[in-house]
Amino acid sequence: MATLAEAARDFLAQKRIAVVGVSRDTRQPANFNFRKLQQAGHVVFPVNPRASAVEGVACYPDLKAIPGGVDAVLVFTPAAAAASVVRECADLGIRHVWLHRSIGPSSSSDAAVQLGRECGLTVIPGGCPAMFGAPVDFGHKCIRWVLALTGSLPKTVETGRG
Repeated sequence: MATLAEAARDFLAQKRIAVVGVSRDTRQPANFNFRKLQQAGHVVFPVNPRASAVEGVACYPDLKAIPGGVDAVLVFTPAAAAASVVRECADLGIRHVWLHRSIGPSSSSDAAVQLGRECGLTVIPGGCPAMFGAPVDFGHKCIRWVLALTGSLPKTVETGRG
């Protein structure tokens, strides 16, 4: 078990990160996180089966198509699709998964979190890396505070095996 801050720090320590659910619409939260991770020095791979390129970068239809694989996955899919992404992570040996949740629709589902636990993955079931990766902008500081106040952020995260 780890605090959310510890799990976020561990996730953000990974070098190669895939962002599943990026959009051709660059105003989307997934794309904001994609750019923020790039700016922080991560090697970031966009994943969207309906796009060949996103943000000027080749886009992959799924995780297994990424050459050399990734260390972590940030999920921005509808909650109903999250378990299939977690399954693909488990199958590929990807141990770090973050199911995005901010204000509005969440990518987290009970099924995805439970599957991650059963597979020994570390699954962060809410929040956003932009709330933790320095520098944290004022808007994300406020969102983090509101989500924590309302109980919408997990206090602890079950860490995976291995």
